[in-house]
Amino acid sequence: MSLGVPLVLSGFGPVGQAFVDSVFEQDPLLQVAAVRGHSAEVFVAPGSAVPERASWAPVRPIEETLARTNAAVLVQALPSTPGAHARALHEALAALRGGVDVVTATKSHILSHWRELERAAEVGGSRIRISGATGAALPTADMARVALRGMGCSAVRACPNGTSTFILDELSAGIGLEDAVLEAQRRGIAEADPSADLSGKDAATKVRLIAGLLWNWDVSAIAVETEPIEASTSASALAAAQQGRRLRAVASASLSRPMVVTVQLEAVAPGDPLFSINGPEKAMVFSCPEAGDITVQGGRSSPKGAALAMLKDVLNLAGLSRPGFH
Repeated sequence: MSLGVPLVLSGFGPVGQAFVDSVFEQDPLLQVAAVRGHSAEVFVAPGSAVPERASWAPVRPIEETLARTNAAVLVQALPSTPGAHARALHEALAALRGGVDVVTATKSHILSHWRELERAAEVGGSRIRISGATGAALPTADMARVALRGMGCSAVRACPNGTSTFILDELSAGIGLEDAVLEAQRRGIAEADPSADLSGKDAATKVRLIAGLLWNWDVSAIAVETEPIEASTSASALAAAQQGRRLRAVASASLSRPMVVTVQLEAVAPGDPLFSINGPEKAMVFSCPEAGDITVQGGRSSPKGAALAMLKDVLNLAGLSRPGFH
């Protein structure tokens, strides 16, 4: 019998492992009841650590795992890769249709099947939360889904990709693109393959998800226009610096141009919230005509940051709160 709210974790890479650690560190009212890896899974006794992989059994259908654990939440920390896409989608749909809430840091299936996941949640009376997919520890999804209700937000401008901000700052200091990427990788800021960061794809992805939460756009159908960071970008970064500006890869969406997300290189001036961030910091500005611009900034991009974002979503879904203001 579980000691707390039972969770099934799918994906046990760096983010999944950080999630388990965070649960043990922070909340005894949550119980990681099962962990599913690439081809094996394990059921975890209440209050116990995850057993060594040598003791795991072959992975079974997700429906069986959810039923055996009586799971309240499926937590997805699968990689957003083509190889994991079908599994992430199937597991999320099965959970949602079965009345199990889903918390995911995996982007691929929510990008491709936004409406289908929404319909599955309606069928099962369940919920899906995506904080870990929209900016790790930066609470942009909470802003879009809850905090800006009734504010009339009409546009978003953001630098949601810390790697691109870091690299542009390096270029403005006279460092070449190749060396800037290598330095970002050395510091653990950039992935081994930084193409999604340099192309603008990652920034566009995060703003697509935010637009879906803000304005109920079908994320899977949003058009994307991007301006990549290339070797020739160095000249623009240096020119911006000479003018007292900073070159930024700005991802934008607006009600004035429905169903389109753009990522453009902009030389932003002092006073612009996107000027003040230093790579690998992130920031997002929500434009609300009556309430004014509302900016959220910071948030660590790391396995731990993503894990904490998922933990926060789980706690909010589980309703683990105290009376009064809490």
